[in-house]
Amino acid sequence: QVHLEQSGEGSVQAGGSLNLSCTVSGVTRGGGWWCMGWFRQAPGKEREGIAVISNGGTKTYADSMKGRFTISQGNDRNTLNLQMNNIEPEDTAMYYCAFGRRAFGADCIVAASGYSDWAQGTQVTVSS
Repeated sequence: QVHLEQSGEGSVQAGGSLNLSCTVSGVTRGGGWWCMGWFRQAPGKEREGIAVISNGGTKTYADSMKGRFTISQGNDRNTLNLQMNNIEPEDTAMYYCAFGRRAFGADCIVAASGYSDWAQGTQVTVSS
């Protein structure tokens, strides 16, 4: 069974940077085709995708997230990171990492519907 655990600080001033990490366990080597990604949800809004990465290393960003957010994997492929730069107050939200399996040859989608396993979330609060 896949398990995801997030870590990282959650408070930052506008214009600053923040790194979130997510450790995944339970994904066996040769365990098929999968995607991992970062999402966020602000109060009163739907969960939106930030960026995703496939088991092959292909990265896909939501158009609105390009430039300030960078997704990456650790060398052991068990860690997923999100580097956030030039943070804005509008980035205040609960941030989640997620895991989902995909069909052979399918692209990873930057949408919550494509992911079945979720971490507990990290509240990110940006002060101006």
